[in-house]
Amino acid sequence: MTARIIGYAALACIGGGLFVVTFILGRNPPVERPELGSRGLKRRRALEEGGIFKAFEPAMRLVAGWMQGLPIHQTRKNMQQQITYAGDYLGLSANELLALCILSSVSFAAVGLGMSYMADIPVIMVIFGVGLGAYLPIMQVSGEAQLRFKEVNRSLPTAIDLASLCMGAGLDFPGALRQIVEKSSSKDKVLVEELGRILQELELGHTRRKALEGFAERVPIEAVKDFVGTVVQAEAKGTPLAEVLSIQARMLRMRRSVRAEESAAKAGLMMMGPLMMMFMCIILLLLGPFVVQWMGTGLSG
Repeated sequence: MTARIIGYAALACIGGGLFVVTFILGRNPPVERPELGSRGLKRRRALEEGGIFKAFEPAMRLVAGWMQGLPIHQTRKNMQQQITYAGDYLGLSANELLALCILSSVSFAAVGLGMSYMADIPVIMVIFGVGLGAYLPIMQVSGEAQLRFKEVNRSLPTAIDLASLCMGAGLDFPGALRQIVEKSSSKDKVLVEELGRILQELELGHTRRKALEGFAERVPIEAVKDFVGTVVQAEAKGTPLAEVLSIQARMLRMRRSVRAEESAAKAGLMMMGPLMMMFMCIILLLLGPFVVQWMGTGLSG
């Protein structure tokens, strides 16, 4: 009797705790949809495209409001950094990314429980699905960041060459960047978007050093850091920037060629394993019938 009373009391405490947590979190209103800046632009584009994100967006903002009261400052900082690297992907904030992780894990859990009930799948697979669902939005943001880094790494030498030619023709550095942005065939390219953001910051009164360092913070790859460091150092020392940019473009192309040669050399070594497996399969296909025939002859004898 005493054990039963203790069990009921424990359940009551757990239920009361869940009610209090839900009440505290529910007091926070949904986060407002971003309307201005880069985040607002990315959010409008994502909603115009429709799809799953448009269906989940109201619930995401609601859960993101709940996340505001949680003391997870370092987690928010890390997630916001990844979102910045991804170019304000979908106009998300750190709390909204956390909300997407929660909604994704709940969705995977519901699907997993349904499949477990219908197809007799082990419960451990449901737990695995919950973990995968929670990590899936983070994987998507990280993948988008890596794609941005790769595109900037490929496009930067050509853009630096164009800037050098424009400055050699008499334009200043912002004017050269403006020519690259305006004459670009696609405004959605990552490098064009970043150069346009640099121009916007310069028009708002930021110094050239601060605008370029912001570019290096958003795209922290070696090529961008070298470009920013070169421009800042040339401006500080009074070195002709057109010549410096031309040399910088040649150096980046040489570095990319070296990376391509290294990747080609690694590809040859990585192909050895599959080639050996294919060779072994061919040997088995050719010698298998003879081995089976020899074994059958030995057994009959």
